[in-house]
Amino acid sequence: MKPFEALGRRACEFAESTRENLAFLGETTACALGMLVHPGRFRLRDAALAFERASFDALPVTTGIGFLLGLILAFESAAALRMFGVEVYVSDLLAIGLFRELGPLVTAIVLAGRTGSAFAAEIGAMKVDEELDALTTMGLPPVRFLVMPRVVAAIAAMPVLTIFAELAGLIGGAIVLSMMEVPTPVFWRHVADVSTVFTISFGIVKGAFFGALVGLVGCAAGMRTTTAADGVGRAATSAVVGGIVSIAVADGLLAYLCYLWNI
Repeated sequence: MKPFEALGRRACEFAESTRENLAFLGETTACALGMLVHPGRFRLRDAALAFERASFDALPVTTGIGFLLGLILAFESAAALRMFGVEVYVSDLLAIGLFRELGPLVTAIVLAGRTGSAFAAEIGAMKVDEELDALTTMGLPPVRFLVMPRVVAAIAAMPVLTIFAELAGLIGGAIVLSMMEVPTPVFWRHVADVSTVFTISFGIVKGAFFGALVGLVGCAAGMRTTTAADGVGRAATSAVVGGIVSIAVADGLLAYLCYLWNI
């Protein structure tokens, strides 16, 4: 009976986790709606501090990864297009790929690994130290004081990081094509030809949506932290894994919807 017992235990744990996630999402949504009605309740200073850690402190890592991503994509694309003698169109492929898909996706994964885990560890440590219980006892909702500033900071940080990652990737691609004797002005002209306002805006909005997912998953993992010795570590791991999985699922759904609606 042990296999069935383990299966039943896993099913109960999954059901309980789903219930907690739905309750957290509902509480966060209600808090966000309440702040729209009463903006003075929003803790702007806490959100600004979280935004600084999530955006400016992460710029070196994000731009570095974006630059390397542009280099790799340019080299791989040029190797295939060289057979047809159209290496110059690497710039078109690179711009569309970075603006619509890879820029927001890679940046969100970096944010999940760096900021989502930090959110989970911070809130998890506070829960272990019973600071969340103290806030609740004083009538201060932890979601309003701890979760909302971090979620808003993640939403605001993602467009900034996405833009810098995309620009760094384009610079990396320009360097590769200059090595293949494609003039840099020609590269940027091709980039400008395919970079419409909608294409750039689509990637930025997608990045903000991914930022919301990272913030929510990270904070939810922190709120579920147990008092065990490895509770905070498990919360950080859960935030990273859950954030990346959520981003991948959401990106797949968005890609399917764009295909259906011919966007």
